[in-house]
Amino acid sequence: MAFTIVTVAEMQFMAGENVDATGDVTANHQFLHDWAAGYLSGFIQVDVIAGYSGYDLVTKQMINEWAARFAGAQLVLFNTTGFVLEEAEDMVNYHAFRMREIENQLQEGAVQKQLKVNV
Repeated sequence: MAFTIVTVAEMQFMAGENVDATGDVTANHQFLHDWAAGYLSGFIQVDVIAGYSGYDLVTKQMINEWAARFAGAQLVLFNTTGFVLEEAEDMVNYHAFRMREIENQLQEGAVQKQLKVNV
């Protein structure tokens, strides 16, 4: 299933093959998409859902990667029993690192202009 800023396949890819199937369900996918969109909209001060179709490919990819990593980390954290604890921790930490890097890029002036943020 595809949502506006991320697909289920992308969420599942970031969660890895050992993700607990009881948390990897449609209702949670919708919730995680909406949660990611809400966070990003607040972070960059513009509605990413409403503006998404007008963004350039690079900006879309940054938003998409952030949302996929966010959802993947949440799916891992839902129930870590399928993972070796250190493996789950490493995955979540790496996702958090990449998400911070993307957030830094989203705050750059050129990207802010693309997002049509009033700076």
